[in-house]
Amino acid sequence: MTVNNVIIVGGGLVGALAGCYFAKRGWDVSVYEKRADTRLEKNRLKKKSKSINLSISTRGLSAVERLDPELLKKVASITVPAYGRMVHEIGGKTVHAIRYSENGDYTSAVNRDILNQVLLTQLETYKNVKVYFEHKLETCDLKSKTARFRDLTTGECINTRADLIIGADGAYSKVRQRLQSSTRINLEQKYIDHAYCELLMQPKNNEFALDPDYVHIWPRETFLLLALPNIDKSFTCTLFMPLETFDSIQTYDDLVHFFEKNFPDTIELFGEEALKRYFENPKGDLFYIKTNPHHYSGNGLIVGDAAHCTVPFYAQGMNCGFEDIETLDVFLVEQAKMASAAKVSGANQDDDDDDDDVKTNKLTPQQIEAALIKYSACRPKDSAAMIDLALYNYTELRSGVNNPMVTVKIFMERKLSYWFPNLFCHLYSMVSFSKLSYSEATRRWKEQNRMINSIIMTSIGLSATVLGLGVLKISGPRLSQTTELLKLFNSKSM
Repeated sequence: MTVNNVIIVGGGLVGALAGCYFAKRGWDVSVYEKRADTRLEKNRLKKKSKSINLSISTRGLSAVERLDPELLKKVASITVPAYGRMVHEIGGKTVHAIRYSENGDYTSAVNRDILNQVLLTQLETYKNVKVYFEHKLETCDLKSKTARFRDLTTGECINTRADLIIGADGAYSKVRQRLQSSTRINLEQKYIDHAYCELLMQPKNNEFALDPDYVHIWPRETFLLLALPNIDKSFTCTLFMPLETFDSIQTYDDLVHFFEKNFPDTIELFGEEALKRYFENPKGDLFYIKTNPHHYSGNGLIVGDAAHCTVPFYAQGMNCGFEDIETLDVFLVEQAKMASAAKVSGANQDDDDDDDDVKTNKLTPQQIEAALIKYSACRPKDSAAMIDLALYNYTELRSGVNNPMVTVKIFMERKLSYWFPNLFCHLYSMVSFSKLSYSEATRRWKEQNRMINSIIMTSIGLSATVLGLGVLKISGPRLSQTTELLKLFNSKSM
């Protein structure tokens, strides 16, 4: 039986990780990337700052570790841990630090390009992998499992075929378009009326300009400035604002006035040159895409942003994409173990729980389809829940952190999670520090909210009762005297 081969469209974070997984499992892997190789200096110089910096957390780290624990160490070496949020008010004073959890959990800030370079380098360590940079997908046919690419350097067209085509080609995915023409697919796409712009805050005296243990946020009700630390001691800052606010800033004086009014403490930290790059750096759209299903037969599949592009306000886009690949690998390994067990009379596929050495490169089309069916049974639902959580978190980040009632609820949620871990778990912890499915995390969060609201209302009711009884106790004698006087007055009037 010949070895399975896979075409992966897109060599970004999710595509590179997918290539590594399939190569590890013995597939012949071809990765086609439209962009040039960013590991080359000449190509890095051409790049403009449009990419939002990332936070990698439990889901993403789990996917990396399942692939290769040594790779996890390499990824950890290019990250900066962040233990919570540092909130800055308009006057420039730091209001307070909000820890992510009572247990010292942290997310890890990481530069997208550097992480992509690490994954690409890992990908090229496998002998059964070919990576084609500057190759653009012209079209693909998922029914025949064929694809045509154009070499952007020579103009030559390349026709190719595989046992499986995976679309990891981002939010504007051509593979997703072809999936729509191959099968019935439900798709929801929506732009929000906000955009983003990236700015860089350089180190001060060779040190971080802000406390690197935190993600820094400047919440301003309708817009938000966010800063993530980098390993070179700079901060990648992202300004999220309504489109009309961006449109109102036309000159450098407009920009300075805007920052003086809203972020006065950052002006000196940025410096004039960094602020001026606001006009050079592109403004990115913010939108989400939900799709269901994510696959066609056993022939094709979309993953990452191609399947579930999200707004970035829960830092789960990449983590969810990495979890896609780990989940897919689990289902393919499951099929391989079932096939192996079937060949050995009386064998139990669960006898060996170690998946590390399992090969999935000789699966039949039916077995691949069975894995993809299970994949589409869970990932669309979970990724849609992740997108909804991200939309909710944008409101919390830009305005909820300054709302006393929201602050009280978050405080209670964290304390209850710490005191009663079997009954409560803080939403942020469920999303960022566990592998609980996004949909289940959402369900539990809503249930906990109802319980917390009941506790708050009961507490308010008890407080009001105690206060009322206290007032009656203090004013009781006077109230009795007043009642007697009223009776006497009424009797004389009659």
